[in-house]
Amino acid sequence: QVQLVESGGGLVQAGGSLRLSCAASGIIFSINIMYWYRQAPGKQRELVASITSDGNTNYADSVKGRFTISRDNAKNMVYLQMNSLKPEDTAVYYCKRSQYPYVSWGQGTQVTVSS
Repeated sequence: QVQLVESGGGLVQAGGSLRLSCAASGIIFSINIMYWYRQAPGKQRELVASITSDGNTNYADSVKGRFTISRDNAKNMVYLQMNSLKPEDTAVYYCKRSQYPYVSWGQGTQVTVSS
């Protein structure tokens, strides 16, 4: 049974930092591409960052230079370090994994950035 469990969300002031974590189980973690998505109220879910099995990363333009995705294959964990947070970063953040043709999502963690 595949499980992705996010943690680390919370309330932070603008300019602050948070580190999200996603613990994966039930998969061969090292061969999965891992993603962070987010969904703000009334908006579509959007891709924030991705990291391949060999560590190649991609970021949405809106978070480049502020967010860093990383993974620890030994611990089956993926992280999202978020710095210089802005009120527009407020959203539910979701972890996702893909290993074609399979995709799984976590339940999400709320991030709220106050101005």
